[in-house]
Amino acid sequence: MSDVKLGDHVVGPGRPLFVLAGPCVLEDPDEMLRTAGTIAEIARRVGVGVCFKASYTKDNRTSSASYRGPGMEEGLKLLARIADAHGLPVVTDVHHPEEAVAAAEVVDVLQIPAFLCRQSSLLEAAAGTGRVVNVKKGQFLAPPDMEHVIGKLRAAGCGQVMATERGSFFGYRDLVVDYRAHHVMHGFDVPVVFDATHSTQSPGSGGGVTGGTPELIPLLMRCGLAAGADALFIETHPEPARAKSDAGCQLPLANFEALLVEAKKWRDLYLESTS
Repeated sequence: MSDVKLGDHVVGPGRPLFVLAGPCVLEDPDEMLRTAGTIAEIARRVGVGVCFKASYTKDNRTSSASYRGPGMEEGLKLLARIADAHGLPVVTDVHHPEEAVAAAEVVDVLQIPAFLCRQSSLLEAAAGTGRVVNVKKGQFLAPPDMEHVIGKLRAAGCGQVMATERGSFFGYRDLVVDYRAHHVMHGFDVPVVFDATHSTQSPGSGGGVTGGTPELIPLLMRCGLAAGADALFIETHPEPARAKSDAGCQLPLANFEALLVEAKKWRDLYLESTS
């Protein structure tokens, strides 16, 4: 199995829990620095490896009036400050092939958004940077089809790939998680990440914004770890109600430590039961 190295931690089957966590999109710089510091401190206290997550731009917005982020130039500067201030690896979305090289100069992980997981030129550009690539399984994609997505990355030279499950469309404005996907994607020799926050989304249900059922995050997290997820993806914000993106499905930062403590217990239990 192809493990992935992030900072001082190794992510993969048989390895301790790892978490990618942070707000959906970069907002006020001072608040983002404080949020990253809180996440880093909690992770150290709990004993879990963490990578700070935030996007400098969000292209997939329901409405043209929605906030999209500070943009690549300012966003990457802020991510570099966060990494330096707190000693964290960082991950951010890339939406266009021409962004990959600049983003890779700052971040440790390039993330391919779910809706773009089949975009060959984007996958090839991300793979060519030499950075870890975390590709999210499209809501429209059958788990076995991720073999071709991962194959594109490897053919373009990417040696460290992670695959993320984030729910599949079930009719309109609803997502369900098929936990068999963890088993299927492990078969492609990659660490599997479970996105316990986007899996609670209800796309477009909030009258021009995406809604969700964040009260289900702990339940889905437990299911994902029981199904063998090697890492968790958790969007968390100090006050989700005023978050500028994905307000309807982010975890309150005040609840992050309790969730992480429980998640570590579930991962440790899974490792004990499969050793």
